[in-house]
Amino acid sequence: MASRFELIRPAPLTQRVRSREGLIYMYRGMWLIGWMPPESGVWRYVYLTWTVATLLFGVIYLPLAFLTSYVLEFSSFAPSAFFTSLQVAINVYGSSFKSMITYYFMWRLSKTDTLLDRLDERLQNDEDRQKIHNVVARSNYAFLIYTFIYNGFAISTFFSMVLSGSPPWAIYNPFIDWRAGVLNLWAESIFEYIVMSIVVLQDQLADSYPLMYTLIFRAHLDVLKSHIRNLRMDPTKSENENYDELVNCIMDHKLILRCCNLVRPIIYRTIFAQFLLIGLVLGLTLLNIFFFCNFYQAVGSILFVLTILLQTFPFCYNCNLLIEDSDDLANAVFHSNWTEAEPRYKRTLITFIQHVQQPIVFVAGGIFPISMNSNISVAKFAFSIITIVKQMNLAEKFQ
Repeated sequence: MASRFELIRPAPLTQRVRSREGLIYMYRGMWLIGWMPPESGVWRYVYLTWTVATLLFGVIYLPLAFLTSYVLEFSSFAPSAFFTSLQVAINVYGSSFKSMITYYFMWRLSKTDTLLDRLDERLQNDEDRQKIHNVVARSNYAFLIYTFIYNGFAISTFFSMVLSGSPPWAIYNPFIDWRAGVLNLWAESIFEYIVMSIVVLQDQLADSYPLMYTLIFRAHLDVLKSHIRNLRMDPTKSENENYDELVNCIMDHKLILRCCNLVRPIIYRTIFAQFLLIGLVLGLTLLNIFFFCNFYQAVGSILFVLTILLQTFPFCYNCNLLIEDSDDLANAVFHSNWTEAEPRYKRTLITFIQHVQQPIVFVAGGIFPISMNSNISVAKFAFSIITIVKQMNLAEKFQ
């Protein structure tokens, strides 16, 4: 068991570790869900059958099944079952969009990994390598946390709703009437859990990749800052060698920016979709917890709240840190040992300072920057929903 989770601990410096190894667990999840087919051979077509099946169930069937269920069976919903279903259904529509965007732009993630390999070649000493070893372990550990919480929500909701006498999410299924008996209830519930597990993994992959990539970008920025602080600090090096080191730092910075630019089109679409939904989904979930859930159903809803928060808050917090890292990088360049350098070195350094003063910012939907302030602003809508429900006594009318 320990060997299965060895990637969440920093590897020894005697072992060669690449930045892309911080994405191993994520790529295993993508392989499991059908997003990484073999390049050739008969197994490619067998695998693509699984890809089509997961996309059909997760992206097409489930959103339509929720809508059909509300149209045909709305009158039979108990309040707790309805809000448990509704809070997930709204998130499913966002998940379908995010999953398709992430799957469509997988080639960008692959190109980013190639650029990360080039950055790994610039590691100069054990201190640099230790930073990469640490972020590889941290990224894999973060993905495991996502896995436990996302699947904890699905499992807890499954058991709490079945033991309460209703299917977990009330997904429309024309082949099974869960009211016909206990066996039918369990058959319907197991079917819903399998479908929801596909969606949960798709959603987890679409939500976790921005955090994991930005963690790795920040580690390479930290390595770059160390290189910049060491510029012209070795008295045995000639001015030409010092200039070459400055040029290498500039090239490393450009590589990091290229990595950010490759993932930016994916991030601004998926995070924008989540920003549109987070307030509404949080509001409905909190409404369900406060007014309709029993204790066991509330456990599943609380875990669902955690999954909603994980979809944006860690990444937004990391975006704030990325902006601070950009400022620190500009300060490191300015305070480096350049005062006695040759004119060519100074001219190049001035140009470098002008470029590093532009912070690395991700923008959601091309409209507003992704940050903690933006995330808190959209999440506040949840409390507006609770306030409206209380003022209009809507909870009592649903009882």
